Amino acid sequence: MSVQPGRRRFLGTTLLGGGSLVIGLHLPGLLPLAIADAPVAGGFRPNAFVEINEDGEIVLYVAQAEMGQGVLTSLPMLLAEELDVELSQVRIQRVGVNPAFNHPYFNAQVTGGSTSVRGFFEPLRRAGAQARQMLMEAAAERLEVPRESLRTESGSVIDTASGRRLAYAELAAAAAKLPVPDAAAVALKPASEFRLIGKGQARIEAPGKVDGSAGFGLDVRLPGMLTAVVAWPPVPGATLKSFDATAAKAVPGVVKVKQVPEGVAVIARDFWTARKGRDALRLEWDDGANAAFDSEIQGREYAELASRPGALAVERGDGDRPLEGAEGVIELDVEVPYLAHATMEPLNATVHHKGDSAEIWTGTQMPGADAARAAGLLGVAVDKVVLHPQLLGGGFGRRANPVSDFVAVAANVAKGEGLPVKTVYTREDDTRGGWYRPRALHRMRLALGENGLPKTWQHRVVAQSIMQGTPFESMGVKDGVDFSVVEGVIDLPYAVPNLRVECILAPRVLPVLWWRSVGHTHTALAVEHLVDVAARKAGVDPLDYRRRLLSEHPRWLAVLEQAAARSDWGKPLQEGHARGFAIHKSFETIVAQVAEVSIKGGRPRLHRVTAVADMGRVINPRHARVQIESGIVFGLSAALHQQITFAEGRVQQSNFHDFPLLRQSEMPRIEVHLVDSAEAPGGAGEPGTPPIAAALANALLALTGKPVRSLPVRLG
Repeated sequence: MSVQPGRRRFLGTTLLGGGSLVIGLHLPGLLPLAIADAPVAGGFRPNAFVEINEDGEIVLYVAQAEMGQGVLTSLPMLLAEELDVELSQVRIQRVGVNPAFNHPYFNAQVTGGSTSVRGFFEPLRRAGAQARQMLMEAAAERLEVPRESLRTESGSVIDTASGRRLAYAELAAAAAKLPVPDAAAVALKPASEFRLIGKGQARIEAPGKVDGSAGFGLDVRLPGMLTAVVAWPPVPGATLKSFDATAAKAVPGVVKVKQVPEGVAVIARDFWTARKGRDALRLEWDDGANAAFDSEIQGREYAELASRPGALAVERGDGDRPLEGAEGVIELDVEVPYLAHATMEPLNATVHHKGDSAEIWTGTQMPGADAARAAGLLGVAVDKVVLHPQLLGGGFGRRANPVSDFVAVAANVAKGEGLPVKTVYTREDDTRGGWYRPRALHRMRLALGENGLPKTWQHRVVAQSIMQGTPFESMGVKDGVDFSVVEGVIDLPYAVPNLRVECILAPRVLPVLWWRSVGHTHTALAVEHLVDVAARKAGVDPLDYRRRLLSEHPRWLAVLEQAAARSDWGKPLQEGHARGFAIHKSFETIVAQVAEVSIKGGRPRLHRVTAVADMGRVINPRHARVQIESGIVFGLSAALHQQITFAEGRVQQSNFHDFPLLRQSEMPRIEVHLVDSAEAPGGAGEPGTPPIAAALANALLALTGKPVRSLPVRLG
């Protein structure tokens, strides 16, 4: 079901449907929750809604996208904990576009930045506690007993004196008539009473993924639906000069060939026919300004940019002091390439344009923005667009596109067709289609003091801006600094008295996009590898070196010490093996990783990765461990294999054969340990990725004595 503004009235003091208690979660900014006593409208920022029906059904309306990170289990756990019901009693209802469900951090419907649990941790708990208090008050009136004599359990209110029990279903109508308590004032359970939070729970949507009943975008099947494949420009920014569709139209099953702003679409009865028709097109392109774009040339340009001063991102002490002639100076450049997101489910969207209205079926991390873009392209009112959210076969940021590229092309293809049309990217289309993690170059200079510790740290980062030209630019870019480029450096935890970080925004040649853990993907490598290089020069064990640099950060030290113990740091290893350590904080989670590595046949071979994460209060440790593990695999794929390169304006990679994922034969043994913490929840989906490339690089440094200067790793 897609819930649209004005379509459903959320009432706090009257009945809905003959006896439902409906709680609306309103969180303007980070203000307390309140009951919605009017139709959902602009100006409010509710996050989620819980409905308790008179038949006992408890419905949680969820707007966050499920892309493998487990929100369809974690969010219901938060509600069920405070509402005092079993997780199995909560039914999830996905919602489409509705500003009532805007994320409190973004003021929009966004799933990203490892923020779903962080953003909804308190609002959903308060919603459950608020509803439970109203149900208990209704029970107290019904039973004519003080509310203090009542308790709740598994969806019922129980009188502790008499043992009388009333199900929530029996109380919903009466509770809906009561005054609504201030959500900020309702009592939340102490952690000692948690039954669900902190306990491992199986994925609610997993059975559907196993038996095939789960709905991904590629699974959409509608009456009369056609499928389209697009012929894309071979060079970023190329324009179509002419095309001949004669041969394509002759392919049996091809229904139509049409030019769209993005290229040429072949619409057919099924995907394979559409692809065959596209292959038969005769196309002539003007490659434009990027016809000579070349990765090697760009690398030299980045090196030249790094030789110039950049915009100041952060400075402490005398970070700009000259280092020429100083003793103990370390210079290190670290470079990382463009990366594709390589989601397992290729991009797709189905659009049914009905004249003055439209429906969209897709898996997206930004449904509101996507629906608005489609509405503009189709020439219909935004409130006439219904978006049906599907499960995502991977997102990693690719399905949070600031210009809604994959939904926009689907809207252009389906415009005026009168039937639903599913536009599907092939793997090659997506790999070659742009929107990459930016290439980046880190130029670092470090001067050691007499004690061997860093005295002055100078750091320049060259990369394209992700934020420029997006709705996030105003808060993400300031005075020439894109903070997503330098995150993980500007908040350096190490005790370095003189620090200067500069940002150099490279020319915008390609469309770039956030990629799992965004800037931390490369800043963690640069920072942590430089620390190991410094420790080696100082002749100090890398962990002891960090202990001295992190003396003012007890949480970091606790993670470091547990990682050392869990990984057997300092104990002898098999000959030819070495350990590498890295620790990094991203999305409010501190992760340390120790990689045990050897070199075989001139290539790195990982044997064991030990990870320790302090992500604050853990909602579902089963999910959290899996997310850290998957982040490690994701990061290793990039560190060992992946890059997007250009020659004569054309992407040189196309599919998993030349943009490989980590193979099963390469998979190390991974152990994930979670720190028991009462701190506010941190992220889980992304923090596992940043440290692994650094841990790998530091192990290789121990083996070879040579720094790793670029990814993917190439030895020799």
